[in-house]
This record gives sequence, C-alpha cells and structure tokens, in this order.
Amino acid sequence: MCHPAWRRARIAAQRLRDLARLRRVRDRIDREYARPLDVEALARDAGMPAGQLSRQFRDAYGQSPYAYLMTRRVERAMALLRHGDRGLTEVCLAVGCASTATVPGD
Repeated sequence: MCHPAWRRARIAAQRLRDLARLRRVRDRIDREYARPLDVEALARDAGMPAGQLSRQFRDAYGQSPYAYLMTRRVERAMALLRHGDRGLTEVCLAVGCASTATVPGD
C-alpha cells in the first residue's frame, strides 16, 4: 500500500509532466499555425491519445486544441487583412486555411 503523501507527490509530479506536454503542444500551435496540423498528430508527438490531449488541453486552456489553432489562424488573418494589401483568399492560404470556406463566419 502506498503512503498517502507519496501518492499525492506522485500525482502532482505527473500533473506537472502533463502540463509541460500541453505547453509544448500549445507552443507548437503558436509557431506552426500556418502548417497542416491535426489533433492526432499533435497527440502522437506529445505521447498521448488524441482524446486525452483534447480533454487535458481544454481543462488547461479553456478550449480544444483545434479551437485554439483556429483562433490563432483567425487572429493572424485579421492582422494581415488590417495591415496589408492581400486579399481574403491569399490571407487564408497564408495562415493555413485550405480555402475561404474554412474560415469561421465566412
């Protein structure tokens, strides 16, 4: 039988490892938002099942990995449209959306 304090310490250590993995996933999305990314690939690289990644990511950051990715893409697209002379289609492609049909609200 495990001592309760040892068990709590082990759980806390696992939680820290999980948070570090989630941070790496979030940082990768921030860096590579314009590249093709999907939850399965992100989860595989993080060493956890896709469902677990989605659940833990939502718990930590308040939205799913896919929603976070789309938020980054939309924010970048808005900045490019505000400060540039690119059209909507060109901006969509620049931020990783396959077409304007994949832009939320389009």
